[in-house]
Amino acid sequence: MAAENRTDFDQVVKKITQNYISDEVFVTKENRRLPGRSSIIILIKRLRSLMFPGYFEEKNFEYMDAQYFAGNTLNSIRRELRQQVEIALLYTNESRSREQIAQEADETAQYFIGRLADIQNMLLKDVQAGFDGDPAAKSRQEIISSYPGVFAIFVYRMAHELYIRQVPFIPRIMSEYAHSRTGIDINPGAVIGEYFFIDHGTGVVIGETTQIGDNVKLYQGVTLGALSTRKGQLLADVKRHPTIENHVTIYSGATILGGETVIGANSIIGGNTFITESVPAYTKVSLKAPEMVFQADPPKTGDQGGVWDWVI
Repeated sequence: MAAENRTDFDQVVKKITQNYISDEVFVTKENRRLPGRSSIIILIKRLRSLMFPGYFEEKNFEYMDAQYFAGNTLNSIRRELRQQVEIALLYTNESRSREQIAQEADETAQYFIGRLADIQNMLLKDVQAGFDGDPAAKSRQEIISSYPGVFAIFVYRMAHELYIRQVPFIPRIMSEYAHSRTGIDINPGAVIGEYFFIDHGTGVVIGETTQIGDNVKLYQGVTLGALSTRKGQLLADVKRHPTIENHVTIYSGATILGGETVIGANSIIGGNTFITESVPAYTKVSLKAPEMVFQADPPKTGDQGGVWDWVI
């Protein structure tokens, strides 16, 4: 490397190193690191294997002892989760002792393990909602193995349990993994009832303070968002996303915004609607159908054909 180029290279190294030192966003805390994304993904896969054995691993569950499988998998999940939670807590709690952090990590892992049977029951209801709501589905097994909405909901339900325990980093790492896999973005802070289904799914966004009741169905491209986030961190912990009550269907492309916006029970929200005010129960909301005009250009002598103009 030429001397001049070497000097430029050294200057770049020096500036980048200075950035590491000067900004706390970089992982430079002594003996501390962030949770490993790859470890969280492995944890998700183990949880999915536990929730739906025989679907996502090479082992044939039919020939395994169910109690042994559940116990062995739970031990693995508890051990890995405890380690990652401890890493996350150490990074964000420099004033607390390692003993205090270790105890909280252990309590969080135990709490999470204790919730898994109930979460599994919730997921089975979500799968049933998918089967009942989609005439193209051939079986519940197909829903479990193939539908992106069910995968996104599965990850959300796991991440939400850690979110309510105020575990840093890990819930969002989990939800963003599901987002990258499915195109469905469910913030782990959202509160979602049972028998929930997302059909097709791509482009669905559910914000942090959204509340969704039971028996709700969303189609692709639905946004449950905030009216404005210009105040940034001043809006943290403020309800800024809508409430969707029981037995609501929201069709593709609908946008519903605002923390005070409530979609009443048993309502139907049509596609491509934009809603910033509450909707009473038992209401159908839809756009007027646009007028489509076809204008023909008849062929002239010697022409091969006419031209059709489409106007909406």
